Amino acid sequence: MDRQLLAAVLADAGEPSYRAAQVWEWVTRGAASYEEMTNLPGTLRDRLEQAVPLSTLAVEAEARSDDGTVKTLFHTGDGRPLEAVLMRYRDGRRSVCVSSQSGCPLTCTFCATGQMKFGRNLSADEILDQALHFRRLEAIDHVVFMGMGEPTMNIDAVLAACERLPDLGVTHRRTAISTVGWVPGIDRLAECEMPLSLALSIHAPNDALRSQLMPVNDRYPLAEVLAACERYRAARRRKVFVEYVMLDGVNDEPQHARELAALLDRRVYKVNLIPYNPTGAYDGSSPERIERFRAILAEHRLGATVRLTRGRDIDAACGQLAASAAG
Repeated sequence: MDRQLLAAVLADAGEPSYRAAQVWEWVTRGAASYEEMTNLPGTLRDRLEQAVPLSTLAVEAEARSDDGTVKTLFHTGDGRPLEAVLMRYRDGRRSVCVSSQSGCPLTCTFCATGQMKFGRNLSADEILDQALHFRRLEAIDHVVFMGMGEPTMNIDAVLAACERLPDLGVTHRRTAISTVGWVPGIDRLAECEMPLSLALSIHAPNDALRSQLMPVNDRYPLAEVLAACERYRAARRRKVFVEYVMLDGVNDEPQHARELAALLDRRVYKVNLIPYNPTGAYDGSSPERIERFRAILAEHRLGATVRLTRGRDIDAACGQLAASAAG
């Protein structure tokens, strides 16, 4: 919802200031229409229905996976495409993966979003409206900024959205922001008082390989990125989650595992190994190679888990979002 527009329309109508809070409360509880907002006068509901859309985003298509995952393709008011994903887990968790940009200016070679044309940063309201869309389906309790775009390159809007997520039932401790290693953004998160989780997409244990996979490494090499992560750890007293996508024969050899274990301080980092979700650029590592990699990290006392992949059959898994038709 465009909350600035809402405030302006309410002011023009001569309504008291608390009306905006009433509307927002209904929206965050999952209201799908103004008609449901029974503590608002009927004439005001009609006026808002005409003047203030419940969402800044238009749903273009939706796809549902066999595992319960839902992917939605949206367009912004100016026609920019973006995707968001609702992930349902057997333990009852309901996590929404949101986008922070339409497309991405960084061109990671394994990521479908990186092959898109970059559009623009999303506003805080456009970010929130992705989560609100799924909140209308059911209650949600986690949000991850792991969709389209580099969240820390749009950090003001991202943090503004995070401030409002508790209204939707998502605490700050259940909110995670992923970065490819954009150092100024990591430092902003270190200064932020909200207890948000930080996830670093590292994907290679040395600069040479990482630059091949992620050109951003030429601007912010590993030493600078890890130093920023350690500043975050020192300031926030929270571990950094490391995301490492497993590419067959590229970054999954035993020596890569040993390099990664030597690179990362186990007191600061916890590793999440990600089975590669095909985008046409690489082959994914086999379960056996992933387990071998995890075991070597464990031998070096570096904790690692293997991510449960959700929504692969509808191109909704990690690295697959590309604003294609979702239907």
